[in-house]
Amino acid sequence: MKEKEFNKLVKQVETKKLTKKERAKAPGEFLDLNSGFTHYERKEGGDPSKLPVVLVHGYSTPYFLYDHIFEALVKEGYTVIRYDLLGRGLSERVKAKYTPELFANQLKELIDWLVPDGRCILFGTSMGGSIVAAFCAMYPGLAQKIVFYAPAGMDNFKPPVYMKLATIPVLGKRIFKLAMPKSTLARATDELLHQDDAVKDQFVRDLAYTMQYKGYLDGTWSSLVHTILNTKEDTKYYKKMAKQHIPTLVIWGTEDKTMPIYQIDRMAKVLKDAEFVIFEGSGHIFLYDEGERAIAHTLPFLKEE
Repeated sequence: MKEKEFNKLVKQVETKKLTKKERAKAPGEFLDLNSGFTHYERKEGGDPSKLPVVLVHGYSTPYFLYDHIFEALVKEGYTVIRYDLLGRGLSERVKAKYTPELFANQLKELIDWLVPDGRCILFGTSMGGSIVAAFCAMYPGLAQKIVFYAPAGMDNFKPPVYMKLATIPVLGKRIFKLAMPKSTLARATDELLHQDDAVKDQFVRDLAYTMQYKGYLDGTWSSLVHTILNTKEDTKYYKKMAKQHIPTLVIWGTEDKTMPIYQIDRMAKVLKDAEFVIFEGSGHIFLYDEGERAIAHTLPFLKEE
C-alpha cells in the first residue's frame, strides 16, 4: 500500500459516529440486544441435521476475518452466524468494561435470538477463545462442539512491552490511543504470511473502514486490559469449560507472533480432552490467510460423532 493511502486511513480513525444512517449503508443485519446493538450475518446451509455454527472473532478485526471459513461451512450445509463484538465492526461502542463476561452475555443474547434451542457449535479465534470459554462456563449445555484457532487466555502468556504500557494508570490509556491507530493498521497484515500485496492492502482497508467509528479505541483498550491481559480469570473459565467435556479442536500456527504457540503446552494441561493440531509455517490469522487449510482440518472434526 502506498504511504499516501495508508496515512489517509490512519487520519480517518474515529472521525465518524456510528449512527443508524451509517448502519443502513452496511451489509448484514442488526439486533438491538440488551448488551448493545449488534451487527451480524446469518446464512442458511440447507442441512437441518447439522447444528448451527456461531463464529466469534478476536481482538481487533471484526467478522470479515471469517470470510473464507464462513462460506466454506455454508457450502457444507451448516447454518452459520458471524457477528461483530461490541466495540468492533459495526456493533455498538458501549460504555462499559470490555470483559469476557460482557462478551459472553452478548453471545448468549445473540444465540437466544438466532438459534431456536440454543444448541450450537462455537468457533473462537484469538480473544474469541477467551469469550467462548467464558460463555461455556457461564451458560453450560449449549455448546456441543468447540473449535479454537490460536486462542488467547492462557495464564502463561507473556505480554509484549506495548501491551504492558496500556495498563499504566491514566497514562497507559493515553499512550495507547495515540499509538494504536497507526500501529494497528501497520501490523494488520504481519500475520498474513501467504497472501499477495493486493489481498493485504484490502485487509487493511476493510479494517480501517470499521476503525473510523468513534469508540473503537476505548473498546480495544478496555478489551486489552480486562480480557487479553486478564489471563488468570480467562484460564479459570477454560478450566470450568473443560469440566463439561465438550469435544474441542485447537489449531495453532508455529509462526504466530500475536499469541505465540508456547501457550499450547499450558492449554493441553487445561483442556486435557481436546484435540490439538499444529500448523507449520502459519501465523496468527491462518483462518483468513490459509482458509482452505484451516477448513480442511476442521470439517472432519465437525463430522465426528
